[in-house]
Amino acid sequence: MPQTAPYGSWKSPITAEHLVSNNLAHERILIDGDDVYWVETRPSERGRSVVVRRTGAGETGDVTPPGFNARTRVHEYGGGAYTVEQGAVYFSNFADQRLYRQTPGAGPEPLTPAGDWRYADYVIDRPRQRMICVREDHTDSRREAVNTLVSIPLDGGPGRPLVAGADFYATPRLHPGGARLAWLAWNHPNMPWDGTELWTGELDATGRIGECRKVAGGREESIFQPAWSPAGVLHFVSDRSGWWNLYRWHAGRAEPLCEMEAEFGVPQWGLGMSTYGFAAPDLVVCAYAQRGIWKLAALDTARGRFDAIETGCSDISCVAATTGRAVFRGASPTAGPAVVGVDVGSRGVAVLGRAATAAVAPGYISVPEAIAFPSTNGLSAHAFLYRPSNRAYAGPPGEKPPLLVKSHGGPTAAATIGLSMATQYWTSRGFAVLDVNYGGSSGYGRDYRQRLAGAWGIVDVDDCVNGARYLADRGDVDDRRLAIDGGSAGGYTTLCALTFRDTFSAGASYYGVSDLEALARDTHKFESRYLDGLIAPYPDERDVWVERSPIHHTDRLSCPVILFQGLEDKIVPPNQAEMMAGALRAKGLPVALVLYEGEQHGFRRAENIRRSLEGELYFYSRVFGFPVADPIEPLPIENL
Repeated sequence: MPQTAPYGSWKSPITAEHLVSNNLAHERILIDGDDVYWVETRPSERGRSVVVRRTGAGETGDVTPPGFNARTRVHEYGGGAYTVEQGAVYFSNFADQRLYRQTPGAGPEPLTPAGDWRYADYVIDRPRQRMICVREDHTDSRREAVNTLVSIPLDGGPGRPLVAGADFYATPRLHPGGARLAWLAWNHPNMPWDGTELWTGELDATGRIGECRKVAGGREESIFQPAWSPAGVLHFVSDRSGWWNLYRWHAGRAEPLCEMEAEFGVPQWGLGMSTYGFAAPDLVVCAYAQRGIWKLAALDTARGRFDAIETGCSDISCVAATTGRAVFRGASPTAGPAVVGVDVGSRGVAVLGRAATAAVAPGYISVPEAIAFPSTNGLSAHAFLYRPSNRAYAGPPGEKPPLLVKSHGGPTAAATIGLSMATQYWTSRGFAVLDVNYGGSSGYGRDYRQRLAGAWGIVDVDDCVNGARYLADRGDVDDRRLAIDGGSAGGYTTLCALTFRDTFSAGASYYGVSDLEALARDTHKFESRYLDGLIAPYPDERDVWVERSPIHHTDRLSCPVILFQGLEDKIVPPNQAEMMAGALRAKGLPVALVLYEGEQHGFRRAENIRRSLEGELYFYSRVFGFPVADPIEPLPIENL
């Protein structure tokens, strides 16, 4: 018989320690012969990223030795930090950003000289004994970093520029015959999901780029993941139809392969992202999303046949494929992220590596419900609702659970429904959680993604507020205990919702933006013009920026706020959180500011992830007046 206890006070086996000690982040999966490689980011090793190899015989082990961290800072968000060929691994080391080669049985050796350069998104050009990759040059601090495509000899040496002139480059990919190169390029103020260009160039005998041709894309067409099939046919994802669909370049034109109201691409926040690969010259294994839920399919491009592959996963990324098989990162509402292999012929599925080593007993997992709810201007918005779930407890009669609304980062990103222990941490203690895919999120087509154009701080806030009110009006949650949290852009949405609306009673901002002008002055190249499209051109329309910056309107704040911030964050500098805390402090509102040495944009260290999760729960317990079941080190909360 479940014990009756106030919502929020339930004791749960899903602790912060469980979350950080058993969970790994998987990134960039590659196949090399019979072996599969991926990157694991480990909170227990202070966020170190390690290249892991699983052999054809099923043995799994680390490739990256202690003292090295396979992570690049290109675009600050990184991605595409390694590649592998014939057992040799090439990777960027985080501490010095130099490129290293590691052959089987040997330690890493530097390929590039010391200096203020960063490298990512590699492809090996074996006939020419070189690598082609993206390089970001920070050697001249007086100007913006310079991005180019460069070639680097496999025996080491400085990079030689191949393609230059655009503000950004990504995804250099070599034709199987080695005669042509494809790549993506784009310029300010576009972000890669706004508009990119797909180019190809002929390589001469010396390896230099000769005649170039723009194949697809432009200022209002986003191209994602160009790739050559084994037969040498160029494929890519384009949103020209309003949806990121698959195309191939055939007979001098872009030919759609499977026209659907579905997303086969994702926002390119990091380099080296992949949603498809080739299991045969005419067989594409691809991931696609409908209404925010991901699936896997096999697309026979010769016969035009599209067949779903049942994997049990609803969150799929990092797809790689080779003859007859595919590997991807997959999760479901009841199973956490794992590296999953699929035999394309038999449809057999096998887990190759798990992100968590400890399972949770049945009865503590909340399975999400996809909901659509009415929002502003007669439009609908999307979210995933998680109800409280703990087999050992029930809420008191007549009491409704508190609601935690989650606003994802980006803001051009998306909430998905792979099992998140961070979400289950809340639901197993008696909170309801609403993970909102507000207008501007990906996974619902280009029109939905563009709802945020010129309206950041308005549309996202309206959708989060209306989602909370929708549940409160239905009687699902306690309308007096509504909270909101979010990180980065989600932190901005959180601060805006708390400042400009009166729906929420408390909130938590993780490295969130409070002063848009300060962000524009201090942020890095990749996002330096992002806000022109989300807010308005700056400084021409500075008044709009001031109007939407919570820091200038703290007189409208009337509820407690907790702020978490890394002191080495180059994307949202720490002064953003410090200014907001100072304003709350001066107004006499309850406020807590938690600063972390050594953390950047997004916390990677186990102790800080644990402290943040427990600290947010402790904060709500004090604000909403429920006891916590676990021993938590108290946080200093001013004015409470």
